Amino acid sequence: MSTGVVETIGRKSRIPPLENGDRLSRDEFERRYAAMPKHVKAELIEGVVYMASPVRLEGHARPDGRLIGWLYDYQAATPGVEFAVNGTIRLGDEDEPQPDSILYVLPEYGGTAHNTKDDYLEYAPELAIEIAASSASKDLGPKKRAYAANGIREYLVWKTLEDSIDWFVLRGNHYESLKMDATGVIHSEVFPGLWLNVPAVLQLDSAAVKATSQQGLQSPEHTRFVAELAGRRQSE
Repeated sequence: MSTGVVETIGRKSRIPPLENGDRLSRDEFERRYAAMPKHVKAELIEGVVYMASPVRLEGHARPDGRLIGWLYDYQAATPGVEFAVNGTIRLGDEDEPQPDSILYVLPEYGGTAHNTKDDYLEYAPELAIEIAASSASKDLGPKKRAYAANGIREYLVWKTLEDSIDWFVLRGNHYESLKMDATGVIHSEVFPGLWLNVPAVLQLDSAAVKATSQQGLQSPEHTRFVAELAGRRQSE
């Protein structure tokens, strides 16, 4: 673990590197992160630095791609909603995570997360998604606590080594699991019409995932949500 001491040589100071397990403020985390090589990925969770592991194909990259396509379809059919992947989020003084993907309501449609002048998303998106292989203990431990504490209303974790998906909804200050229906589909409470066919996505059956997604987008609840978002925009 680094000492946090800046070494001085003449009039120049050397910024210490980020190291796994460092305890830092968000400002100091950003200062050190900006000085790291561009390929380095790190997060600040509950004031602790977590360095990213190499990304494997079956354990992370392919599942991540499947959910990105699912989010894209929902965003394309839902004006006022946006999604993003692998972006750093300023959540609080001790939390600056980098979720695998997020889905959020734009501020002009009533959402609280917004883009800052220096191009970070600030405040909680409505949905965060993590693909968890070797990172499962972090994603379901400190990161889950941090997401709940900062008001992320839904949190989806695909545990690739266990071949399972957990989808949580925030009730009060803690997460509860959203349950599958009799057909294996989970319905978002925050984003009406966002339906996930869990058995299909675990089998990487893109056609079945898309078919279920389209059913959700054609549902009455999604139609009502789109109208609600439009009303929010018009009322400003």
